[in-house]
Amino acid sequence: MREIGHFIGGKNVAGTSGRSGDVFNPNTGEVQAKVSFAKKSEVEQAIANGEAAQPAWAATNPQRRARVLFKFLELVQKEFDSLAQLLSSEHGKTIADSKGDIQRGLEVVEFACGIPHLLKGEFSDSAGPGIDLFSSKPGCRRACSMSSTATRRRSTRCSPIRACAPSASSARLRSRNTSTPPAAPTGNACSASAAPRITWW
Repeated sequence: MREIGHFIGGKNVAGTSGRSGDVFNPNTGEVQAKVSFAKKSEVEQAIANGEAAQPAWAATNPQRRARVLFKFLELVQKEFDSLAQLLSSEHGKTIADSKGDIQRGLEVVEFACGIPHLLKGEFSDSAGPGIDLFSSKPGCRRACSMSSTATRRRSTRCSPIRACAPSASSARLRSRNTSTPPAAPTGNACSASAAPRITWW
């Protein structure tokens, strides 16, 4: 009879409570395995292990998290048929239906593997170890005095990005098809108003 224990700290751990439950095969009605019931100390051990692992995982940037998901995807694909057999034996589904369920789950994992790109925006938290990334408007003279894509270590402080008028060079780019080029802005090119963002090619 197959014994199903606990999974704590990345390892299979046998149950010590002395209590267990039957795992039935819905296809035949037979008992196919015994699953151990956890006692309070085993539950507390699992919780403590998860709490200890959380800070390191939280500090892992999205690119490295995606590599873990890619490896998980590879392992599931490798064990596709055996997982379908297991799913069928525990839920009473046909093998074809079980494979369909696994495939739909893999599609969710594939989507999650693209999370580094999906998280991109005006501000990307933890783009690298200890690095945050933000995008500022070209021509802004006060957005940390950096290029259109700027990176700063978390230990430094940037002044807030404000709505900025485009510089003289960008204004000429935008109006190269017009007969009269616009005058270059004078004074501080930034204003606190919510000026719309303009994209040009």
